[in-house]
Amino acid sequence: MSEQRSRAEQREETRRALLAEGRRRFARHGYGSVVLAEVAAATGVTKGAAYHHFGSKAGLFRAVLEQVQQEVAEQVVSAAEAHRDPWQQLTAGCRAFLTAGSDPEVRRVMLIDGPAVLGWNEWRRMDEGASARHLEEALTVLVEAGIIPRQPVTPLARLLSGAMNEAALWLAQPDGTGDGTGADVEAEAEAEAALVRLLEGLRHGAA
Repeated sequence: MSEQRSRAEQREETRRALLAEGRRRFARHGYGSVVLAEVAAATGVTKGAAYHHFGSKAGLFRAVLEQVQQEVAEQVVSAAEAHRDPWQQLTAGCRAFLTAGSDPEVRRVMLIDGPAVLGWNEWRRMDEGASARHLEEALTVLVEAGIIPRQPVTPLARLLSGAMNEAALWLAQPDGTGDGTGADVEAEAEAEAALVRLLEGLRHGAA
């Protein structure tokens, strides 16, 4: 039993090491420049071991994306739960997503390569299981409380999610809004202010 547990621990340790190295390379170089055999070699295991755990480079990337999405979702939930008021929960959660999405690692893996590698439908399905689900839940609470006008929540959540994804990509562009590695302070403040105005427009509609 002890030997079986040890082997299971070794397998999990190998998986974690491959995931960490894959994440580092995907974030730094982009999906197209990463070679699975090189990830395995850097981790000290064979290419066969990498295939055993993830099946392919795409499989490794999917696991990395899932990890990144889950971390972003946790940041959003943590920011929202710091408040009791439902409206403050929404705005804090949206701000947290914008901040997380402007991180160069998150941007590359989740916003740029994610849809391109896995396809839009699969990427959306994974996103809906993470941050998008929390956004829709928050909007539902606000609609039911009469804080924003009664309306179908799903299309509203999609519109807001798309706006925040686009803002995070904009913040990271080397066109004067940032240095290409992340958002500068002024641009991020401007994006957050625009986001708050957008959200406030929803609430004023209830009046």
